[in-house]
Amino acid sequence: MPVTISKPKVKGRTSWTEKLEKEQQIKIVDIPAKMVAGCGEGTMLIATPKIILRLVQQIPRGEVTTVNIIRQKLAKDYGTNTTCPMTTGIFLWIVANAMDEAKTKGAKRIAPYWRVLKEGGKLNDKFPGGIKAHAEQLEAEGFMIVWNKAKTNASVFDYERKLFTF
Repeated sequence: MPVTISKPKVKGRTSWTEKLEKEQQIKIVDIPAKMVAGCGEGTMLIATPKIILRLVQQIPRGEVTTVNIIRQKLAKDYGTNTTCPMTTGIFLWIVANAMDEAKTKGAKRIAPYWRVLKEGGKLNDKFPGGIKAHAEQLEAEGFMIVWNKAKTNASVFDYERKLFTF
């Protein structure tokens, strides 16, 4: 009598929206020794994607902010010395992709993740569609984009004058 082996069912890939909506708790940890040189000593906040989303939703049209301004705001709000740069970047990536997913499904209003820049006003190549799409979204709102000679990197011209702080 032959033996039948059934393959285990593989769950589908987790959507960006599911990653965004997953219930998580903030964590406050001591700054790891390997990060002290860059972040200093003390405590560090590990936020959640939902917290990042709430801040991104506050950025008004015609203004931009930076990842570091978001990190500073969170550290101040939660009484820590800093906010983890790595997880903040990951959670912003989740927000951006979840908003892109929602737009693809027909959502009319999404959180304006494209208004978040890297330091120096640089565009984020990890956002949906890469730097080109990031530039297009900002240009559609009236921002002037400055490209490097190789067209591989770009930044918002005079972004400091349009900087939103929470």
